[in-house]
Amino acid sequence: MLRMTVNTEEYIQIGDDIRIVFLGGSRNHTKVMLDVPKEINVARSRALENHAKTAADHEKIAHYHAAPELEEKYRKKKIVVNDGAKTASR
Repeated sequence: MLRMTVNTEEYIQIGDDIRIVFLGGSRNHTKVMLDVPKEINVARSRALENHAKTAADHEKIAHYHAAPELEEKYRKKKIVVNDGAKTASR
């Protein structure tokens, strides 16, 4: 799986005919606009989960969850320089 960071109004191009535009949002919600051909089915995970009739059908659905905290390699490093009154961080 590919993980990337995008800014508001940037997009991801998939092949020649699929574009996902990120419109912004808040910490827990992201608004996206999908430019997808009519022949391709698009469904939210919640809709798929609600229509799963058996436990086996429910298990077939991919589940992704946000990590509560970033792994160490993704965290910003904080460097503190104490030479009197000056403090710097990156």
